[in-house]
Amino acid sequence: MEQPEGGAAVVTGGASGIGLGIARAAAGEGMHVVIADIEKGPGTEAAAAIAATGARSLFVRTNVMDPDSVEALADLAFSEFGRVDLLCNNAGVHHPGLFSETSRQDWRWLLGVNLDGVVHGLLAFLPRMREQGGESHIVNTSSLAGLAPLPGGAAYTTSKFAVTGLTEVLRRELAPHGIGVSLLCPGPVNTRIGSSGRNRRSALGDDGEDSGETVDSNAQADVEAVTTRGMDPDLVGRLVMAGVRANDRYILPHPEWREAIEARAARLLLGFDRAEEMLSSL
Repeated sequence: MEQPEGGAAVVTGGASGIGLGIARAAAGEGMHVVIADIEKGPGTEAAAAIAATGARSLFVRTNVMDPDSVEALADLAFSEFGRVDLLCNNAGVHHPGLFSETSRQDWRWLLGVNLDGVVHGLLAFLPRMREQGGESHIVNTSSLAGLAPLPGGAAYTTSKFAVTGLTEVLRRELAPHGIGVSLLCPGPVNTRIGSSGRNRRSALGDDGEDSGETVDSNAQADVEAVTTRGMDPDLVGRLVMAGVRANDRYILPHPEWREAIEARAARLLLGFDRAEEMLSSL
């Protein structure tokens, strides 16, 4: 999408962190912005701050785990702006823990936000984005944990690998329709994802009041310590908008992680080497 100016962008998880960084960057390039988030106060403040810069901006309280909530977001966005040129399925949560330490409710929450949230966004917006014609773009937020496994984060890593696969398939499917698709895989960014459990009850509803929740306070503290030292989310937002303009397949803000990704790729290729050796000896 070469000319984002004048278009409309919808960003889930847009009240803070990477989502807010993307929203600010989109507004800075002349786009109208819809901030969707489960947190009403921060979302309202974020939209007002962006509007104060001269961009059209509004906030819609959205629970991405709830398909009806995401459909209502799409209805409002298309009603307000007539079209959506950039959809960023960015809302995400984190829960540190080994598989053996992760409850069913932990899995429900992580997959519900990180994976179902992306699927719900696509189901609500994509048919209308195809019908509207012209260029448009989708950015799905995975993680470096969606390219290389994150030790001690079984549910989080699973959710992010799923988003990676979904996004790579979508890119092939949507290219003939003029819809670009990019996969955003951030590493440590200065966000509040380490304390995302603050929104767990709201996301799960009445039956989610701490039932089955397992929290390793030391692991959570480690995540919070790493993220607070991470990249500025506004810089991530600018990298995302550059990737959108260029229709990049992958947006990878952390080049220092190249070796880790290369090491995983080498381990995958070793599996082929082993099979080739065995088959050649038969």
